[in-house]
Amino acid sequence: MSPLGSLRLVVSSLVLSILGLLGAGLWGARAHAQEINATQAALAMQQALVQVIAKGEKSVVAIARVKAGAGGEDLARGPEFNPFGPPRAALLGPGTPGEPTNPDFVPTRFGTGVIVDKNGLILTNYHVIDEDFLASENEVASQTSGDIYVWAMSWKTDPPKPGVYRARVKAADPRSDLAILQIRAEDLEPIKFAAMKDAERELKKGQIVVSLGNPYAIARDGSPSAAWGLVANVARKLGPQGEAGQMTKPTLQHCGLLIQTDAKLNLGTSGGALLNLKGEMIGLTTSAAAMSGYEQAAGYALPVDDTFRRVVETLMQGREVEYGFLGVTPRNLSIEERQQGLNGMVIAGVKEGTPAFGKLTSQDVVVAVNGKPIFDADGLVLNVGKLPVGEVVRLTLMGGKREVEVPLSKYPVRGRKIVTNPAPSWRGLRVDYPTAVESLIQNPPNRNQWRALLEGCVVVVDVSPDSPAADARMQKWMLVTHVDNVRVQTPAQFRDAVANKKGTVQLRLGSDGEELIKAIEAQ
Repeated sequence: MSPLGSLRLVVSSLVLSILGLLGAGLWGARAHAQEINATQAALAMQQALVQVIAKGEKSVVAIARVKAGAGGEDLARGPEFNPFGPPRAALLGPGTPGEPTNPDFVPTRFGTGVIVDKNGLILTNYHVIDEDFLASENEVASQTSGDIYVWAMSWKTDPPKPGVYRARVKAADPRSDLAILQIRAEDLEPIKFAAMKDAERELKKGQIVVSLGNPYAIARDGSPSAAWGLVANVARKLGPQGEAGQMTKPTLQHCGLLIQTDAKLNLGTSGGALLNLKGEMIGLTTSAAAMSGYEQAAGYALPVDDTFRRVVETLMQGREVEYGFLGVTPRNLSIEERQQGLNGMVIAGVKEGTPAFGKLTSQDVVVAVNGKPIFDADGLVLNVGKLPVGEVVRLTLMGGKREVEVPLSKYPVRGRKIVTNPAPSWRGLRVDYPTAVESLIQNPPNRNQWRALLEGCVVVVDVSPDSPAADARMQKWMLVTHVDNVRVQTPAQFRDAVANKKGTVQLRLGSDGEELIKAIEAQ
């Protein structure tokens, strides 16, 4: 019987049990039937959970982070270091104390992951990887300050056998708190995502869920531990991070994205799977203990919605995740304003050179984003931030139900990103949206550069050494307004303008110097 069929049997049996209780005083035989029905209901529920766990555990792995020199040994690494090579224990000799292949090895930094591709791609939380283990931007994490290991059970053997793999970071995104690891493995069992668009509308409090994870690094044999519980709530927020006076909300889950569950999520279960009774993943678990530093009763999960799937697909390609950016400073309504009948949130300010400039003004009250009502500043940040760059967002303003459409630019993500498959460069030059560089928006440049931002341009974010762009003395953070005589306001427009150019190309700059034209020779 399927888990769903088992659940139906549970519900019908419980109804019969209640009816049996009501009439138990009339006939002893009916009381006996009620006892049988209650047992059947419990067994059916048990079987449903067993089937969900058996289906999901094949796609859940344990993760450990091991600093270089763990166990008192330090493996010298040169350019030939291979993140897909054998574990260090194999290089140092089998059974080396303190090594991941030793059965007695217990890591001090650990988490969980779920398999999202049969050829070795593992999804986990960004904070499971930890910035201490990340290389400089666009590099592979495990090539510097530590190793990342994955324990995965081989379920296709009889009996199943655990395996230990060294992993590399293929992509990592601090805004979503998601990362993709890669191991050298084949024929793995990918997790099945639930077909869910909006968790806030589609999930209900009281739904039964199952979590699979690696609490306290106990799943070092590759077999995850299970817990079960209910959906306690949806659209929950993590508390702000930082010290008093400098509190920030660095991720989207700080703005009201999370599923809350009472399923036990101890330290180490970050990056695990939250499943429905069909065995589908509805959320990636996030242990509150990992985020706060101590155990908490509440457990959370990132919902598997349209935004989640978009981010995961991008990371699986090794590419950078981009988020929509409006360019306003949001403010919550005061108690007095709410008592006057206002709803939504207030625009406290509009940043020049951003999409909102000229379309929104201070003191505008936004009540809906793409038709979805919002009630505070976090609601605006979340519903705009979930949208991709370039999408046109429809904002409903209080007063005559006026609507404003704004094409979104790129949000300046804070934190270290890992991008192993960056966008292609042109003649050694790579450009981006100016709004992706926070300093350009926060600290106004000189007048000519400011004019370029207002009228539209792209910003240089990388110049390769020994390239035509470097020979022309192009530098990082220069603003490009024209390719030859064609105005460029987005990276896509820049790529179109330079496509198929064979000779010298002139780039016009928004600059404070006298030289406003750079000639880029052909390669």
